[in-house]
Amino acid sequence: MKKTLGVLGGMGPLATVYFFEKVVLNTDANCDQEHIHIIIENNTNIPDRTSYLLGKGDDPVPELIRTAKNLEKLGAEYLAMPCNTAHYFYDDIVREVNIPFLNMIEETLKYIKEKYKEEKKIGLLATDGTRKMGVYDRYFKGSGIELIAPEGKYQKNIMDFIYRIKSDLRAAKIDGFNETVQFLKNQGVNVFVLGCTELSSAYYHFNIKGSFIDPMEILAKKCINFAFEK
Repeated sequence: MKKTLGVLGGMGPLATVYFFEKVVLNTDANCDQEHIHIIIENNTNIPDRTSYLLGKGDDPVPELIRTAKNLEKLGAEYLAMPCNTAHYFYDDIVREVNIPFLNMIEETLKYIKEKYKEEKKIGLLATDGTRKMGVYDRYFKGSGIELIAPEGKYQKNIMDFIYRIKSDLRAAKIDGFNETVQFLKNQGVNVFVLGCTELSSAYYHFNIKGSFIDPMEILAKKCINFAFEK
């Protein structure tokens, strides 16, 4: 019997669409009935996570908790959240629900330790909020992996790219993203984590080449496996 997945979506809506697509495309199914049952709440009322963490916006926790509880009431048997920055609030949400909540950051670390055993430096491309609050650092501490992130204008390149994607992916320009990646490569970084789901969306839209780790796809595959676990 397959478990029903509940997705805390809307952060942003396009990332939620890509996550749903990733779950469907990675499921070994020959007909509709072999896919997993998914309940998605595309809650665009959740305040911007980065703005709040930088002291400029409303607290997203109440809406995140409301969304998680609503999914549980609707029949979700486990949860996933395709938003990197929102994982700063993961523990706040877990305390309020009675079903498993898969952690995208934890799953990404497991993947890196398995697939990139020789890499001691990993580039982190993420929002200012994710960076400031150490969302990834918390899980990577003690792992033997050094996270290398851009600073100054190179981090601004990433933030500008992320928010242009939120506004209109089709109008987003990738030049600044490429400039930042090259800057980190010059520091000896060969593998990069797409630490924002907007970057995951851009990865497929722009067909970006190179060694990029997509936490959203890692989470999608984990959700599929979890659905079929007994």
